[in-house]
Amino acid sequence: MLARTRAWAGECVARLDRPLTSYYLIGGVGALLTTLGLIMVLSSSMIDSLDATGSSFAQFRSQLLAAAIGLPLLLLASHLPVRVLRGLGAPIMAVSMLLLTLTIFQGESYNTGATRWLELGGITVQPSEPAKLAFALWGASVLARREELGQLREWRQLLMPLLPGGALLVLLVLLGSDLGTSCVLLTIFLALLWVVGAPRGLFIGMIGLVVALVGVMVAVAPYRLVRMTSFLNPELDPTDTGFQGLHGLYALGTGGLFGVGIGASREKWGFLPHPESDFIFAIIGEELGLIGTLLVVGLFGLLGYAGLRVALRAGDTFVRLAAVALTVWIVVQAFVNIGTVIGVIPITGIPLPLVSAGGSALIPTMVAVGVLMSLAKSEPAARTALAARSPSRVQRALGWLGLQDHDTGRGPRGTSTKANARPQQTRRNRPK
Repeated sequence: MLARTRAWAGECVARLDRPLTSYYLIGGVGALLTTLGLIMVLSSSMIDSLDATGSSFAQFRSQLLAAAIGLPLLLLASHLPVRVLRGLGAPIMAVSMLLLTLTIFQGESYNTGATRWLELGGITVQPSEPAKLAFALWGASVLARREELGQLREWRQLLMPLLPGGALLVLLVLLGSDLGTSCVLLTIFLALLWVVGAPRGLFIGMIGLVVALVGVMVAVAPYRLVRMTSFLNPELDPTDTGFQGLHGLYALGTGGLFGVGIGASREKWGFLPHPESDFIFAIIGEELGLIGTLLVVGLFGLLGYAGLRVALRAGDTFVRLAAVALTVWIVVQAFVNIGTVIGVIPITGIPLPLVSAGGSALIPTMVAVGVLMSLAKSEPAARTALAARSPSRVQRALGWLGLQDHDTGRGPRGTSTKANARPQQTRRNRPK
């Protein structure tokens, strides 16, 4: 029995060491979380949708449409070469800043206290969500370029222009009273500094600066201070500041080990605010039980493992930085959301990635998953494994547009050009 267990464990380790393991893990986890999100959004939003629109499927249709838009973008991003991804950071960053600036003057709060949403042609978008993707790609590109030029020897070179760019982005988000997203952006900033090898003193100083900034933002807004302290003892005000937190715990407690079943939640009947977005993890716990919540935690843990595996095996600086930044964004945001539901972190109002309702959050996160899949394929051994396959339709289309990598060694029919090429012989003069 012991020998059989060891053999099984050895086989699992061998499978994990394959070149495309990270690629399939990232794609599989992304698909599972998105599918689970669609199911739970349908279940958790039916009552509120019926009350607001007269249709139980209104919120679900919006989420399904966002997933339908995000899927082709994910597939496209998963086939983009690294050089194209490096060039996308600056344009997406500029567009995000422009939209965030417009949100300050023309944004909507929808009675949440934060001006996060912008109406564009009848479509409501939340510009701070694509800003996370933009900052991760732009920051990785900037630092990779600095390292290639040998300009990371001093702390001033390390922080310029990363610090001003990140500070401006965070300021624009904070002007919309979105502290949760600001903390996620600052986490991406710290992750980039950590990976690039910032000196310990500089790294600790940046952490202290981030903590001080969060403290100031909490102190200047009384409602944030109440929110930060109410999670310590929500029973003190169960009908106001502690209401959402308490009902989130009620939902988790009601679910037990296996849950009450899909669609059978009681808290979604007007008791738990925002059950389809900020507190969807509570509905998962109520309907799927402890087993369901552990499955979600395990999937995000697996995504974190795959993303860090890409970074550790990467030979390119941009790939390493971008993989860590994107992974930290998704995984840290997930565990912050889960922490707010279980009552160990103050309520931040940030969604559970790939699961919570909201197309503005779902689409950029799906694109980030596609980017991670592309980065996973940049590993030399992964490129070799993919070169043996016939190119897909997306790869052929990118090849026609000139966006496909030229180092895959593929011929026109997916065959290796290196294998088909005849070796050139050097003509030598015969000795006389």
